[in-house]
Amino acid sequence: MSAASKRALERNYHKNEEWFGHFRKQTLKGDFAYEPGVVRRDPSKVLFIDGLYYTWYSKSVGESYGFGTGDPDAKVFPWDKTQIWYASSKDGETWKELGMAVGEGQKGDYDDRSLFTPEILAYNGKYYLVYQTIKAPYTNRVKNQVGMAIADSPHGPWKKLDKPILSAADNGIWDGNEDNRFLVKKQGDFDSHKVHDPTLVIHGDKFHLYYKGERMGERTTAGGREIRWGVAIADNPQGPYIKSESNPITQSGHELAIWNYRDGVAMISCKDGPEQGTMQYSNDGINFEIMSYIREVPDAIGTVMSLDGDKYPGAALEWGLSHEYHIPEGKQWFEGYNYITKFTFKPNRGSKRSESVMVQKEKD
Repeated sequence: MSAASKRALERNYHKNEEWFGHFRKQTLKGDFAYEPGVVRRDPSKVLFIDGLYYTWYSKSVGESYGFGTGDPDAKVFPWDKTQIWYASSKDGETWKELGMAVGEGQKGDYDDRSLFTPEILAYNGKYYLVYQTIKAPYTNRVKNQVGMAIADSPHGPWKKLDKPILSAADNGIWDGNEDNRFLVKKQGDFDSHKVHDPTLVIHGDKFHLYYKGERMGERTTAGGREIRWGVAIADNPQGPYIKSESNPITQSGHELAIWNYRDGVAMISCKDGPEQGTMQYSNDGINFEIMSYIREVPDAIGTVMSLDGDKYPGAALEWGLSHEYHIPEGKQWFEGYNYITKFTFKPNRGSKRSESVMVQKEKD
């Protein structure tokens, strides 16, 4: 038997047909249509409250210039100098921006430069926003943290916790003083440089804070960038969050969408790493197995919490929000702007789920 055939059997390529499907994307109306000079990106999960859909996202304005300008106040990337804003919609198609939810802190605070990549959790009558933060100055070697704000209403007011709920590991060593993130004497843990893209999921009676880790002196792997994810677990939504001894729990994922599926946790991975573009499942929220390979996974998926995600593996992805880049001609990616879009996901033809849907439609 060839090596390829052995891998196919070991990795169950011939199974899990109900986990396969395909995405489609579409533009949105209202304030989520592309707006020149404005960045709207990283939409959170979508909550359905009193007849309206709500989402939270990163917003900034103006051009981005990258590192090396010599001006510490110059905007570096589209997610630099951002705040957390929110919007609502009656139908998920036309969105109205409602204002800023959470802004940067006072000078000297851990979040005085930028807040971005939010996620939302509704629990016991309260709303919990988690997001990553940057403290000025924004350099190649800056270490970000994860903050939290809490409100009794989707409209706020939001009260920020005094301290971050998650920080990068402190066990790497830079080589020299040059502002170069690739020069290290010791790389440290998988999250020794960055903790990004936080998302909160309740699993069992615990709160799981999933996050992307970036390591000091990042290297290139079989799948490109050395990107992996970890989880920190707490007994209540405010923490304290303790990083799992099993971290990292993925070997890929520039961005992940994570949701409860039946008795476990499912995820889908976007870009970076040898397992990019996979849908995975875990009974315990820590040990994930690859269930399928999905092409063209949208960036920064925000799932819709009101969907019945237990109907079949991809049901939580039937529709949701993501973001796209608009890069002016002749510009680099970081000089572009983002706008929020919609995606849909459907099972592949021939799958058991697809066949059952077609039979039901014929009966109707």
